[in-house]
Amino acid sequence: MNILIAVAASILLMAFAGLMAATESALSVMSVDDVRALAKLHRSRRALEAIANQPAAHRNVVMFARIASETVVAVVVTAALLTSGLPLWAGLLISIAIMTTASFVLAGSSPRSVGRVRPEGIVAFAAPVVHILRIVLGPLANLLVALGDRVTPGRPGTSAFASEEQLLSMVDEATRHDVLEKDERELIHSIFEWGDTHVREVMVPRIDMVTVEADTSLADAGALFLSSGLSRIPVIGDDTDDIVGVLYLRDVARISLDKKSAPRGASVRSLAHDAVFLPELKKADDALRDMQASSTHLAFVVDEHGGIAGLVTLEDLLEELVGEIRDEFDRGAPEATALADGRYRVAARMHIEDLGELFGLDLDDDEVDSVGGLLAKELDRVPEVGDHVVVSGLHLEADRVEARRGRVTNILVWPDQELLDAQRAFGGDE
Repeated sequence: MNILIAVAASILLMAFAGLMAATESALSVMSVDDVRALAKLHRSRRALEAIANQPAAHRNVVMFARIASETVVAVVVTAALLTSGLPLWAGLLISIAIMTTASFVLAGSSPRSVGRVRPEGIVAFAAPVVHILRIVLGPLANLLVALGDRVTPGRPGTSAFASEEQLLSMVDEATRHDVLEKDERELIHSIFEWGDTHVREVMVPRIDMVTVEADTSLADAGALFLSSGLSRIPVIGDDTDDIVGVLYLRDVARISLDKKSAPRGASVRSLAHDAVFLPELKKADDALRDMQASSTHLAFVVDEHGGIAGLVTLEDLLEELVGEIRDEFDRGAPEATALADGRYRVAARMHIEDLGELFGLDLDDDEVDSVGGLLAKELDRVPEVGDHVVVSGLHLEADRVEARRGRVTNILVWPDQELLDAQRAFGGDE
């Protein structure tokens, strides 16, 4: 009879430990907002809201209840076997075998898998029990957690991610398992890199700025707009450091089309809008917020000495985050142009699979998609004009740099002699 009671108690406690393991796993994949949203839809609203308000405390008590249940089961099973007449060594070995199997299967892998797959259902079902456990066992669990904090060096965080690198590593892992697309991975990485980017890394350098002097006629200013293709041009006084403001194409066009409504004595200086200035070490995300707050699309970047280092636009900041933005007025150059000497000039943004098709090769890379990215990966740094690498029998050489931001825009590509010989031999065999 005692053995039957012990078996029944062990089964119930192990089932409870399995529920706690599933709940622990479910809580690890649900955010606080997820639990709050679940509370609005479920009858156990009060318990779910309590879990959302104190997630760490409830996770601790769930873990404590699971460990305590498994410990009690281990003691009961061992005691039952030792009182059954078996030798001590045999009873201990059988107890270890039973508890290892039961803990791994019934309170380990199986319930945790269920918790990860159906987190909402598990948390909603277990919420009342977990909340009661928090009230009853919470003080003891908190005492043990405090003791663990004293023993363990450093203070453990409550976040699921200990660092930015850990989060990005999980993003890479999700991409390798096709949970995320490569474009989504690149966007997430860009967001983190963008937060560490300074305005001076994104700006148009001073030497490449298109400016108009304040005493220039509106007709000449209009011609400059047409030739440059810009919609906003800085207005300067004596030199580039003497910024008067920003001239908008729409203002010049309005006066040109409706001269009767134009203000008397209208000039470039009178039409200039107030300028916005940003320090060159300002972070890109902060600069974007400042420009949004001031409703401006163009800001001047100031160096440590107070001089003009360059300018930055909203488009520059957004392109740093999401890549090149092209509109219907941008004249796109062809991605590949054949040259007379058997080489090709290709756009840095060209996909490596398209490059492979151009040369009859099967090019693929798990980390990069573009030819420019492939060149940068092989160099292990940002490419500069003249940089050269060989990949799969193809020579890649950085050819042209965008004046605005110093990025490589075109790459020269040609096959090496061994690749040509192999392709000729393969073609001859056919």
